[in-house]
Amino acid sequence: MHRPLLGIVSCTREFEDETIHRVIDRYLRAPARWSGVDVVLIPALEHLADHANLASRIDGLLLTGSTSNLEGRHYGGDGEHGPFDPPRDATSLGLARAMLAAGRPVFGICRGFQELNVVFGGTLQHLPPERQAIHHAPAGVSLAAMFEHTHPVIPVPGTPLAQALGTAPITVNSVHFQAVDRPGDGLTAMAHAPCGLVEAFCAQVGPAQVLAVQWHPEWDADSNPQSRWFFSALGAAMGATVPAA
Repeated sequence: MHRPLLGIVSCTREFEDETIHRVIDRYLRAPARWSGVDVVLIPALEHLADHANLASRIDGLLLTGSTSNLEGRHYGGDGEHGPFDPPRDATSLGLARAMLAAGRPVFGICRGFQELNVVFGGTLQHLPPERQAIHHAPAGVSLAAMFEHTHPVIPVPGTPLAQALGTAPITVNSVHFQAVDRPGDGLTAMAHAPCGLVEAFCAQVGPAQVLAVQWHPEWDADSNPQSRWFFSALGAAMGATVPAA
């Protein structure tokens, strides 16, 4: 029996005067280890890719975090808070819609969480300074310190998150300046930050499961059972044989 195939959308960057397509290694290793799937990279080729064709070839899609923000034109917002990655925007939004139309699961982390909110017709906000201090580490800290910046979230009873981890507050890492403003139609909030921000949501679109979180479970999935839950859920949605924790 073949292992399910998980597509992960790339970001674009300029390197040595050329455009490269990249995905940070931890976004690949966490699902490869904890979801029971094989991983393939989807380049951010915008209109050069046939998203319906891609959706017919992969069994699930993961939209990852990124240093870039989604452009405001996709949700009626302003365009002041870069950096931006238009090829990533077009590829993530187009392929996510094609996957849902094909009845296949789509999961999101951080930027991917925000992208999925926009796919469902929601809007985003750029956090004001007083809330940035809660949701992002101070400037100039190390990468490890940035991803170890944490705050609690409160699971919503009856949702997949609460069913798996309970309803008591859990501690998550937080690395974002952009956030959900108006939640998309059909999305069910699974967790809120104490300040009220939606931090996780889910949906069911026909046979397609949607699940996304604002935090970064890929950072510590090897050591944190709460983070591994995200990848176990991803593998289960794809029909994989999920590895034991």
